[in-house]
Amino acid sequence: MELGDVVVTGSVRFRVESWQWFETPLADGSYTFGANQVRLGIQQKRRNFDWMLELEQPTLFGLPDDAIAPPPQGALGLGANYFASNGREAAGIFLKQGFLRLRLPGTEGNSLRLGRFEFIEGLEPGSKDATIGVLKRDRIAHRLIGNFGFSHVGRSFDGAQLAWNPRNVNVTLMAGRATRGVFQVDGMGELDADVLYGALTRGTTSAGPGEWRLFAVMYHDGRRTTKTDNRPLPARVADAHNLRVTTVGADLLHVFPTKRAGSFDVLLWGALQGGSWGVQEHRGWAVALEAGWQPPLKQLKPWLRAGWNRSSGDDDPADASHRTFFQVLPTPRIYARFPFFNLMNTDDLFAELVLRPHARLTVRSDVHSLRLASSKDLWYQGGGAYDQFVFGYAGRPSGGNTSLATLFDVSADVTVSKNITVTGYFADAEGKQVISQIYPADRSARFGYLEFNYRF
Repeated sequence: MELGDVVVTGSVRFRVESWQWFETPLADGSYTFGANQVRLGIQQKRRNFDWMLELEQPTLFGLPDDAIAPPPQGALGLGANYFASNGREAAGIFLKQGFLRLRLPGTEGNSLRLGRFEFIEGLEPGSKDATIGVLKRDRIAHRLIGNFGFSHVGRSFDGAQLAWNPRNVNVTLMAGRATRGVFQVDGMGELDADVLYGALTRGTTSAGPGEWRLFAVMYHDGRRTTKTDNRPLPARVADAHNLRVTTVGADLLHVFPTKRAGSFDVLLWGALQGGSWGVQEHRGWAVALEAGWQPPLKQLKPWLRAGWNRSSGDDDPADASHRTFFQVLPTPRIYARFPFFNLMNTDDLFAELVLRPHARLTVRSDVHSLRLASSKDLWYQGGGAYDQFVFGYAGRPSGGNTSLATLFDVSADVTVSKNITVTGYFADAEGKQVISQIYPADRSARFGYLEFNYRF
């Protein structure tokens, strides 16, 4: 809606989630709850600047009040996390975004953004190819810094972002402090968690469209929370020192079109980490190797993909080094659509099939074989800081095992109209040795949801 040169934007998202967590007699992991998220913003674009103010109003209802078991079983699904942060019913309203963006001299797109905004690493402009764009959105972005947009509250940053585009190269710099939110409906305040990000991205056209990126992330966490790692609890409680973790890495995307066999794509992503994990030295790494094929079948437009994601775990909880890859402030659900795991101490071998039988319908199904990288480390969940007093990651003991689960899932995205989309999702996880020794009653879990989105 336009009021002169001022544009009013908004969205309404309603979702019903159904959880059947790995069973335990100590709590009830089978429940259904609902949530609604309303966002309303105003923005104005002028010749040399633009600005935006956006409010968010999340509402949670019917949250489970008996879905938290004693350790190591812990919170039984995300409904338990929402309940722990808010109670059974909750609603809030806060400033989601409020920024001024100055257009800088030179190439179009040069800008400096100041204020509160959402930020997702990996989405920097590069290649204009549609396949590259989908791979960036679904398999590169959010790995280290994201808006946690699947949650009913999300995450923003207070800070500054510079975009510079010299000679077909994009340079993005961001300095920000994470806000509260994600599982708690009060997303207004800041956390003592700071991030510096820099990336150099360039599109290529040799033998088909492609793109590469070099990136670095510096993270500081000054909150006095008990860290989640594989050390004994007394050692973790006694460690009140800050986290200072630096990540450097690169990724490469390339599409190889052919006249008769369709198009093929490859994805490479890797990162190294160093710094301090409280009193410990921190070292970690992660890699992703993926490939896809889109055969020339016009009716279904299939896309077959397969890949391997592996990240380091810690093999010695008694030494002075922490070697578990740290995922920083991601949106974990992008890579764990049934979010009972993340990309820390994980070995994930997967295959994926996407069908697009109609311009308004996309069906996707995945199968994952999940293992822990180190049997002496933990089974990790979570997506980073969202509360001043909660670390943001949970860990359960491996029991000396590495076999975690086999995951099957399927989703359907339907574009009803220009403004309305509907999504359905269902997943089944069959736990292996790690899960069965924590949840011996039943090592199976299921998760599904139905979501309605309206944007204007």
